[in-house]
Amino acid sequence: MDAYERDLIELGMVKTMADKRMKEDGYKHYAFNVLISNNLSYQRHIPDTRNKLCETLIYPSDLPSASIIICFYNEHYHTLLRTLHSIVNRTQSKFLKEIILVDDYSDITNLHADIEKYLRDKFSGIVKLFKTERREGLIRARMFGARKAIGDVIVFLDSHIEWENLPTGTLSKNEDFVKPIKSPTMAGGLFAIDRQYFIDMGEYDAGMNVWGGENIEISFRLWMCGGKLELIPCSRVGHVFRQRRPYGAPDGQDTMLYNSLRVAHVWMDDYKKYYIKQRKPPLNYNYGDITSRLQLRKDLKCHDFDWYLKNVYPEMILPSDDTAKLKSKWAALEQDKFQPWHSRKRNYIDHFQIRLTNSSLCIQDKFQPWHSRKRNYIDHFQIRLTNSSLCIQSSKDTKSKGSNLILKSCMRSKHQLWFETDKSELVLAQLLCLQSDNPNPILYKCHEMGADQEWKHKGESKTAIYNIAAGTCLGVRSKDSGAVVTMKLCSDPTFTMWDLVKL
Repeated sequence: MDAYERDLIELGMVKTMADKRMKEDGYKHYAFNVLISNNLSYQRHIPDTRNKLCETLIYPSDLPSASIIICFYNEHYHTLLRTLHSIVNRTQSKFLKEIILVDDYSDITNLHADIEKYLRDKFSGIVKLFKTERREGLIRARMFGARKAIGDVIVFLDSHIEWENLPTGTLSKNEDFVKPIKSPTMAGGLFAIDRQYFIDMGEYDAGMNVWGGENIEISFRLWMCGGKLELIPCSRVGHVFRQRRPYGAPDGQDTMLYNSLRVAHVWMDDYKKYYIKQRKPPLNYNYGDITSRLQLRKDLKCHDFDWYLKNVYPEMILPSDDTAKLKSKWAALEQDKFQPWHSRKRNYIDHFQIRLTNSSLCIQDKFQPWHSRKRNYIDHFQIRLTNSSLCIQSSKDTKSKGSNLILKSCMRSKHQLWFETDKSELVLAQLLCLQSDNPNPILYKCHEMGADQEWKHKGESKTAIYNIAAGTCLGVRSKDSGAVVTMKLCSDPTFTMWDLVKL
């Protein structure tokens, strides 16, 4: 591990009770790790994760100017400012017309005034701050910002981009990994569009509320009304994923349902019955007046949804597909070599037991149990409390999920043998992973997602064992046999140092 990686890892380390409160308050108010955000510099190095061929691409010198639109509601101050610095630092000034910052009626005390002062001192007018007169929600706030823009292109920055399976042959050559990729829909949080085209195509559906479904609506509309959507692999924007959405509609409305029903009734024609059957909205659910959106579809002379499914997304699995159609569509998709196993999308068409004929015996899920999945082990050792003869083991046995960890006299036994993987997991007896929990770590199924099962240490002797997600370290409260292993501040000098004893 180099110094840069080590510094990044330690940004989230909880060293004091003040750090602990900051982290807990951050998750409470913003749903992400504010401690890490506050420790990051506004001016920082970001590794280039793009394909190497991206460096060879040559772009026209006369690209259109861009207005970048960022809407926020009660956003964390330092995270927002770092976003602005990142854009300005990494965008050629001749292309950046402006950054339009839309405060959607935030109610955090002094937030708007503090941002306004910072922009005045640091950005020389390139960032323009506006505030709506009432809470509009993301969709209408974006429309508000777009109407303030003067650049040739508007770029919305907010959320994340996701991938669906790609048609066979999409990524068959190296060059394909840097070329634009056609996509039936987009996540919607981040995209660029010609400003006048955005207006001519009907902007967003202003009848939608707050958040949800607007990305699907604009995706259908663009394709069905003569446009197209493309993913640009050489354009990368990072995103802080939240544990949850820290806000919703002021009146508690299910805006995703409300907005999605508007999409279905305007754009999906007879196919809307499949969505309604799956979502099961209340009878006579009011999704608002869609008259103007239906008229827009007519004025734009758009294709019907059947055309969209046949020409834009022929791989889409439909409830009406028979076995032959399903096989044909599956064959037309790339296999999941580009998609992690845990996030693959599956279309389940039935469920049943498999019983041996003329018996009462059924097949159980013994084909590849989680504990026997192949992992890349890079080391194995006992974990011994420094200056003692006590090692960490399960309070029960090596197979009991949810078990606490305790100290016992060190012995050459599988009950104390920890295996380290290339994903920084610590696996007891190659069965269960060490997982941080509050207040005590536990043994649990290995989920291969890092976070509460990702552990870092600095060597074999007198090292802290630090959990990335928790920001705290393994420790005990006393140097006694049977002492329960707990999560402690990494700066706590008592009983937080360990020796990794190789056998």
